[in-house]
Amino acid sequence: MLSFLYVILCGIALPVGGVQMQYLWRNQLGDIYSLGLGSAACLGAAAATMTGWCSLTVGAFICQAVCALTVSLVAIRLNTSRLITFGILFGTFVGSIGTIVVTNAPTGDLLKQYYLWGAANFKLQGVTSLDIAISLILFVSGLATAMLCSKKLTAHFKGETELSNVAKAGILFMISVLVTSVVSICGTIGFVSLGVPNLVRAIVKPGDIRRQYAWSALLGTALLSITYIIVEYCNFGIYLPVSATMALIALPLTVVLFSKEKVNGNPPC
Repeated sequence: MLSFLYVILCGIALPVGGVQMQYLWRNQLGDIYSLGLGSAACLGAAAATMTGWCSLTVGAFICQAVCALTVSLVAIRLNTSRLITFGILFGTFVGSIGTIVVTNAPTGDLLKQYYLWGAANFKLQGVTSLDIAISLILFVSGLATAMLCSKKLTAHFKGETELSNVAKAGILFMISVLVTSVVSICGTIGFVSLGVPNLVRAIVKPGDIRRQYAWSALLGTALLSITYIIVEYCNFGIYLPVSATMALIALPLTVVLFSKEKVNGNPPC
């Protein structure tokens, strides 16, 4: 039951965070992982797993928090395009450190434990009650902030107003809080944070960000739920990571929707 709860929470948090990034950047390529959050989570999880200095979840949480704070402070001084460049470079730097940690794993069992987390830890292995409590607090805080900032982000996306760097930094930090709430528990799950918001843009014209939230959360939860059920209850004789399997399932849908938009002469904006 708790595992399926996190399927739902991931299905909400990751696409909602992705929508916020796209509205904040006014760019459909905006993604929650482009500022180094995914790399930071992997580094923290790797360090915790290989050294045993704390639980895997706590390690991912701490590194993501440091990354979020760093990016937010940098955002106060940089414009959007330079911030994106910084985020990509910063993520590469953090990811490189993580690679060094992982490749020096003391045992194969620890390496397997880390990779299973990275493939989506919906079995919640090694997750404590305290981890769950912190995660839920972060999720509620991040989602509440997303709703409170909805009017400002909508106006910013439409070009009706321009958010200050301080406001952008604050929103970025709270997006990080929302993302951290699930990634620190379940690992980095690809596609849903970037693919789902873009699928929604092909169905629902961008406008009021709250509509994008609702549709993205609905589609993200549906895709993750279907994938989780297939992986958990269908025996294919091999281990299927949730994140990779969901991308395979969603690809045909992506192709159909974007092909339809092209035929109609109305490509996603």
